[in-house]
Amino acid sequence: MNLANWITLSRLLGLPLLLYLLHQPTAEKRLVALGIFLVAAATDWLDGYVARRFELVTELGKFLDPLVDKLLVLAPLLALLELRAIPAWGVFLIFARELAISGWRSILS
Repeated sequence: MNLANWITLSRLLGLPLLLYLLHQPTAEKRLVALGIFLVAAATDWLDGYVARRFELVTELGKFLDPLVDKLLVLAPLLALLELRAIPAWGVFLIFARELAISGWRSILS
């Protein structure tokens, strides 16, 4: 486990807290959830930068990074769908896009 992989893993560890906060009815907790999501999005860039800059690219990182990216996008969307905060068709479109991109990448590699 190198630094880039630890950064990726930290994004995954923030997901349960993010989901917990999304199920709370207060605006303050939802803002905290938004903050966690934005930090996770920023660390997505950071782990890629660190891996490339310091030649820390690993097979684990190649597998873990896209998986965590998809979880960080789809899990909050499903939580918001459950709360009826967003329409189901929008979540379906994003989910279908993620599946299509993943399938396309697996064909190309």
